[in-house]
Amino acid sequence: MPEDANPLSALWPLAPSGSTDWLLELCGDGLTGFMPPAMPDAVWVLNAMYEHERGPAGTSYHEYHQARLAEGSVPPHIVAGIDLEALGIATGGGLGRAGHPGPGWRRLRWAELAQRTGDPVVPDGLLPSYRCFPSVKKEDSWPLGIVPPTEGSLDRETWLRLIGILTEHSPAGPNTLCLAYYNPLMLAAADFDDLHVRTGRLGDAEILYDDAETDFSPSNLWAEDRSWCLCTDYDLWATKVAGPPALIEALLNDAEIEAVRLPWAP
Repeated sequence: MPEDANPLSALWPLAPSGSTDWLLELCGDGLTGFMPPAMPDAVWVLNAMYEHERGPAGTSYHEYHQARLAEGSVPPHIVAGIDLEALGIATGGGLGRAGHPGPGWRRLRWAELAQRTGDPVVPDGLLPSYRCFPSVKKEDSWPLGIVPPTEGSLDRETWLRLIGILTEHSPAGPNTLCLAYYNPLMLAAADFDDLHVRTGRLGDAEILYDDAETDFSPSNLWAEDRSWCLCTDYDLWATKVAGPPALIEALLNDAEIEAVRLPWAP
């Protein structure tokens, strides 16, 4: 899409690729997102998952998908003569933007699922990802009654609440100048040299979620004064927020957001 045709451009115009230089020095490679250290504190905001009011079914996403393939209600996915459906697993998880699935579904907290199953919220030494909650899955596939967290992007509800809390804890409030970085993997025209960065007001950050050029929330969003920075890694189910202790405590104590400290990934 030409830049002048993108409705986002008026509020969040493109910024120089070099705007990320400080993150490269601080974090190293940003191919899947620049993961900041504590600044001076940090917390992991977990993507939302949902459970149907009837509870988790005994059938997994993969079993359901294979049954539909067998009955012919969905066509096989053949590429170069290879049946990809026979090789892969329908896990039930998604990649990119996500939101509340609709009537009949409720928010399922990671802590609640951990208490129910005996699995840790996040296994020691790991980051929030597809490797969490192994006992819930059947051969790596989630039960149909649970929508697992999306990967590589915040879900809409968490994004909106997070922007609200960041606004409350930024001295300039909605007028806080920010920059947003999208890693090359989430763009149709991947450019690994001229990085995709936009600049705008925190008060206008909600619209970044619906950028027509990508199906993801930004990989990184940070205040221009570098007082806080968040990173949503392309391969993870959570967003790391680094910033002052008051911001981190607000996230940990918020009724809508589910956030955890990971001592091995501060």
